[in-house]
Amino acid sequence: MSNYATGLQPRCYALVPAAGVGARSGAAGPKQYVSLAGRPMMAHTLAALRRVPGLAATLVVLSPEDDQFESLLPEFEGETAWVARCGGATRADTVAAGLRELQARGAQPHDWVLVHDAARCLLQPAWVEQLMAACAGDEVGGLLALPLADTLKAEQGGRVAATVDRQGKWAAQTPQMFRLGLLQPALAHAESAGAAVTDEASAIEALGHRPLLVASSLENFKVTWPADFALAERLLRSRG
Repeated sequence: MSNYATGLQPRCYALVPAAGVGARSGAAGPKQYVSLAGRPMMAHTLAALRRVPGLAATLVVLSPEDDQFESLLPEFEGETAWVARCGGATRADTVAAGLRELQARGAQPHDWVLVHDAARCLLQPAWVEQLMAACAGDEVGGLLALPLADTLKAEQGGRVAATVDRQGKWAAQTPQMFRLGLLQPALAHAESAGAAVTDEASAIEALGHRPLLVASSLENFKVTWPADFALAERLLRSRG
């Protein structure tokens, strides 16, 4: 385990990687800007994070070519609302660049970073608070996740190849909460090893650590496929 300076109260930062184009969504442009319930998808995400007590700041990491954010989300402003156009070609690149930006703004190795998908727009502050409370005394950190209830099938050529045992299997969600001083070298190690990093927890696991699983809600899904937009719209409107 990593050792951090004692006697220092760690801060918590939210990091939202939003440099992607959402190729699987079928949207005409970046999916984080698609309108849901009258607002860009990412506006709902950031509004939820701003209602989380204990977050020192929220950093949104955009593509250097992004020219829409300020005009579409003018409400994201203030001392704790940070934006950086340093996103990379992959999620891991974007998160790594965001960590460097947090360091430049004063974040320390012992501080916590909560990485959250812009497309998980149904986030509830209470879920984040639950994660923060669970991880506060943990040496590694953890992530929101959902125990799998459905029967799992392995596919080959469009047909079932096998039924996969679902016992002990969870669907990873976000936020995923790790200390900056652990997550940064974990991402660098994964990159040097050529490993595919689809979430932050997998990079932490590659170093031999075991992140904590914190049960979350089915509503904390990631808007990915075309049908997901209609479902997210209905759920957002049902909340009023």
